Parts: sequence; structure tokens; C-alpha cells
Amino acid sequence: MQFTEQDESQILAQGASLALVEEQIQNFVNGFPFLNVIKAATVGDGIIRVEESQAGELVSRFDRQADSLSLLKFVPASGAATRMFKSLFAALEGKNDKSVDEFFARLKDFAFYDALGQPENLDRQSVLSILLTDEGLDYGNLPKGLLLFHQYPDGPRTPVEEHLVEGAAYANSDGLVRIHFTVSPEHRDRFEELIQRVLPTYEEKLGARFEITFSEQKKATDTISVNPDNSPFRNGDGSLLFRPAGHGALIENLNDIDADVVFIKNIDNVVPDRLKEPTVTYKKVIGAVLLDVQQQLFRFQQLLDSPDVSEGYLTEIDEFLKTTLCTLPPNGFESLSQEDKITYYRRKLDRPVRVCGMVQNVGEPGGGPFWAQNADGSVSLQIVESAQIDLGDAGQKQIFDTATHFNPVDLVCSMKNRNGEKYNLVSYRDPKTGFITAKSKDGKELKAQELPGLWNGAMADWNTLFVEVPLITFNPVKTVNDLLRKEHQ
Repeated sequence: MQFTEQDESQILAQGASLALVEEQIQNFVNGFPFLNVIKAATVGDGIIRVEESQAGELVSRFDRQADSLSLLKFVPASGAATRMFKSLFAALEGKNDKSVDEFFARLKDFAFYDALGQPENLDRQSVLSILLTDEGLDYGNLPKGLLLFHQYPDGPRTPVEEHLVEGAAYANSDGLVRIHFTVSPEHRDRFEELIQRVLPTYEEKLGARFEITFSEQKKATDTISVNPDNSPFRNGDGSLLFRPAGHGALIENLNDIDADVVFIKNIDNVVPDRLKEPTVTYKKVIGAVLLDVQQQLFRFQQLLDSPDVSEGYLTEIDEFLKTTLCTLPPNGFESLSQEDKITYYRRKLDRPVRVCGMVQNVGEPGGGPFWAQNADGSVSLQIVESAQIDLGDAGQKQIFDTATHFNPVDLVCSMKNRNGEKYNLVSYRDPKTGFITAKSKDGKELKAQELPGLWNGAMADWNTLFVEVPLITFNPVKTVNDLLRKEHQ
């Protein structure tokens, strides 16, 4: 690929390298390979079901360890909520549908009703203009984290505030609650202003000290765009077009975090206080599962360090990898020498760990839990998006259709080794699990590239466990009328 001197200067200013951009263009040319899924992960076969009697013990176990650990909650909160108001934007242009009628019929049930002024005295177009545009609340351009979601007797709350309350209930180490929000640069000031305004109230109310930090998606993670013929797409001024590369870019932000245990949850998956208890319970449950597994991993690594590791210990490690971590060795593994087997065991044990909550599939879009084949021939648990599977292959489609659960983005992670040193998370992603999407700019078609998704390919080489969590813990807000569901009232 021929780049001009001006292109090369732009690439370097972007924080990228020429080799990386050429690799991205090659990905457009070659496409990304499909993942080979072996079977869906189900309860008892890849997904752990915690009985009610066990849950209480796991919660107690987590609570006993929490004060001695550095805990943090990581909340991706970037991007405008434009899609949430798609039907209302259409209505602003005179195109009504049933959802718009429902919106106006129940306008008083939204937490932002009072912020609209006196909407009962206004026509529909005026209300929509005040809600969506910078003439009023500008909700059409703000991120979800800053919108008023839930009403309380003492006033409405944003998702950011709900995350503060929720975080205090489980990401609390001896009274210190650390929460990190990833935000887009244009909205950062608004997030910081909100935190500054509300934090003293929540610290007093919850009896906790908060440490709130922010980061932005790194410019260097933006990927180049190309024309349909895979030549670089150029802006009107001749410069190359780089675009944000999806939530997978946030692995870099997560990599900068220093904590023993990190909870990950999306900004819009929050509920009012009356429904928080199951969420808090199961966050602690999956946290306890993580700590238990981490203890076992460290013990086995220590055993492998002994000069005379016994055959019995190797059998125990092999069983642990297969049954607890659901990691099956590649074909031909049995014929390897003991030394090569130990090398394999070391590599599989000494990795970041994540425990992912999974909810029963009720037709929501999103990735699901599968057993999938890795580049080294081993098989392990992966969260897989439909775009990663060849649905044109009857066998692969059949496996995809048998999925009983899906990924609500409910993770708890351990990102340090047994010596307390941070893993370099970028080394544990599978670069061949990106996505290519069709976009347009200035009326011209283009192809964009997304990096391996944060909980998909970006964590492909982590030790992974799936735990079933109740459906009530998953209440995302994809459209504005989702706020009318009983779970958000």
C-alpha cells in the first residue's frame, strides 16, 4: 500500500504505526476468519448454576475478603444516546409510530418530565425539540450516563448516580469505593461536573468514600477506513479517515487500571434501589467464584515450580483445566513429553481470569456463551457474537441456535499474577476476531473496522468461567420507552 509523506505524518500523529495501518488494510482485503464453535455452553456443561443455598455462603466468602482487596468497578460510558431516541427523531420529522404515541401517553412517567418545563402546555414537536436538541435538554446528543433515568422522592437519578449507589454495595473495600468511567472527550466535562455536584450527597448518604476516575478511548486505537475496493478512504481535504474501533479499544483503558478485582458493567444496565438486591448478591457470588479459582490457579502454578512435580499433581492440574476452566488441550496433546505438557499447563494457568454472568436467552441481541476452538488448537469458553460465526454453515448455525443463555456484560476480572504484577492485557487478545462494518460519510460508502470486542476477542486468551445469574440483573435501556418498563419505574 502506497502512502504519501503526508499520510505517514498523519498516521504517526494518530499514535499508530505504518505497519499497524497496513495490517488493518490487509484485514479488509482478507476478512476475518470465522470462529469454530464446538457447542453452546449450557448449565452443567460450561455454565455454573449456583443454588440459592450456596449463594449466601459465596456472598459471605466475598465479604470476608473484600476489605483486604483493592476493588474497582469499570463502566464503559462513551458515546451519545442517539439510537435510544431513534423513533423520537423520526417523529421530529413528522414520522410517527406506536412507540411515539406510547411515549406521549406516559410522558409523566419519565424521570425527565419535570426537566422539560411544562410539557403539558406544549405541542408534540415542541416537547421533542426541548428533549432532543440543544435548544433544551439536548438528550439526543448526550451519552446515556447523563440522562435522568429513575425517579425518587428526593429527585431523579442518572445512571452515573445509580452506579455510585450500586458500587458502594459491592465494590466497597473498607469504605472506599473506586469507580472508573470511560467517556468520550466531548462529554467528559459534563461527567466531571455531575460527579462534583452529587458526590458529597452520596458519600454522606452511603457512608462511603468515593474515588471516581475517567479515561477516554485512545486515539491510537482508531482504525483506518477504506473504500469498497479496499483503498484508503479519504476526507474532502485528502486526509485519511480514522474511526473509533468499537468497545474492544477499551482493553487499553482496562490495561491501565490497577486493582485486585475489577467488576465490568454497562452504563445503561441499572435499576432503582428497590430492585438492586439480586444484582448486588450475584456480583458478590461471581466475585467469590473468581477468588476461589484464582487461589487454585496460584496453588497449581506453585506446584509446577517444584523441581520434582509428581504425576499425581499433573493429573490434578489436567483435571482442573478440563473440568473447572473448561479448557481442552489440542489434538495430539497426550503424545507430548512431560516437559511440553508442563509448558502448556504453565501457559494456560498463568493468565488473566474473568468470571462472566450469563442470563437465560429471551431473544435479546448480543453475544452468547460457547465452547470454541482457539488458534493453538485448544478449546475453551468464549463469548461469541453472531457475526463471528459462519451462519451459512448448517452445522455452525445449528450450534448457534442451541444457545440457552446470552451475555449481559456482567464480568468480574482478576488482572494480576500470583506475584501481584499486572498482566499486559493486550497480549491476551485474539487479533483475528475483529469486525468489518459498512458505513458511509458525506454520502460515500466506506468500510470500517472494529477491534476484537472487549468481552469477545479482546479477552479470548483469558481463563474464563460462566455463571448463571438471574434475568432481573439485566435491564438495559436500548430505547427511551424501555424506561417505562416496571423495572425502571
